Amino acid sequence: MSVTLNAKKNQESTPSAQYDVVVMGAGPYGLSLSAHLLGHGLKVATFGKVNYFWRNHMPDGMLLRSFWWASSLSDPQGKYAIARYYEAIGEKPVDPMPRETFLDYVNWFQKHAVPNIDETYISNIEHLDDKYRVTLEDGRVVTSKVVVVAPGLHYYIYSPEEYAHMPKNLVTHQSEHATLEPFKNQRVAVIGGGQGALETAALLNEQGTDVTVFVRRTVRWLTLNNTRYPNWIRNLRAPKAGMGYGWSNLFQEKYPYSLHSASRARRDNIVDTTHGPAGSHWLMPRILGKVDLRENTSITKIEEVDGKVKLTLANGKEEIFDHVILGTGYRPDVKALPMLDQKIKDALQSHRGSPVLNSHFETSVPGLYFVGFSSARSFGPFYRFVVGAQAAARRASGAIAKQVVRSR
Repeated sequence: MSVTLNAKKNQESTPSAQYDVVVMGAGPYGLSLSAHLLGHGLKVATFGKVNYFWRNHMPDGMLLRSFWWASSLSDPQGKYAIARYYEAIGEKPVDPMPRETFLDYVNWFQKHAVPNIDETYISNIEHLDDKYRVTLEDGRVVTSKVVVVAPGLHYYIYSPEEYAHMPKNLVTHQSEHATLEPFKNQRVAVIGGGQGALETAALLNEQGTDVTVFVRRTVRWLTLNNTRYPNWIRNLRAPKAGMGYGWSNLFQEKYPYSLHSASRARRDNIVDTTHGPAGSHWLMPRILGKVDLRENTSITKIEEVDGKVKLTLANGKEEIFDHVILGTGYRPDVKALPMLDQKIKDALQSHRGSPVLNSHFETSVPGLYFVGFSSARSFGPFYRFVVGAQAAARRASGAIAKQVVRSR
């Protein structure tokens, strides 16, 4: 049972609506889990703006790094997988997939699989013995037996401390720009060597911006599987998987919960050393020879000078830019999530900013679950990608359904 809460009703008319599960977040993980919870017959309330991060924190013209088929959300019967969407609109899938196509697909999935969504944000989540009290930004209050948190990446923006003193009109994070038009005919520095930084640089260059990319190391390019060999040899050497080519990627896809049983040290090593900053093969011709790419270059000082940014490089050279965009990625910081009550934060076990989860995505606070990017430290890098949404939704929804039934 999916329920739409009428945001126009005041708090007195719905003093404490009761649900089995409240899901915070309407991105790929939140929507997929909501669809599976509804499939179990639970009374579910899902809060959040549909695909807000992808819609408002990714620039126009962006392309997805993942294969099109690995960008699918999940419902119990697979009726609204991305392949079905392409069939419905009468188009053939393409790689790389445009951001706009992905946004349209997620909207289509939501309308069919999770038709009733309340786009009001949650302002506070409290744990009260055997239930949760959830307060919305408009003052309404609901209660539920279980809460699932699927926060967007905008909660986890990482900006290096050395840039913190700079004003926001001169230094911003890449996620702060749904459009890059304000930087036309300017000189802009992009910091970082990952997909986001490199694609931002390519888009800036293609619109006429004078852009320079600074990378502390050599850029790692994700090249296509070696086409010199026949398909069967290529598949044997590096099979194709949702996260890319390679046996490790395929293993995590086929056994998506296996890393949870590994030691914390091993999981940390895998999370820290695989799927780090890299650029897609299709970005290479848009960057190499076209963008000023400074590899193995460190910045030692950042200053504001006459309304611009002066960067001092490790070799002593100084350069002036109109703006700096940080392509420095995201880092979980679960204790900083503003909607979690302080008592929950105090009771929540965490490791390196991420919640410590059991094998069903439940935290140390009973009935509180996390899915998506937040779960990578407990389950591996597979859950940093949309392709992990199905595995998370199946495992967590099954556990939640049993928990709710036991509590009745």
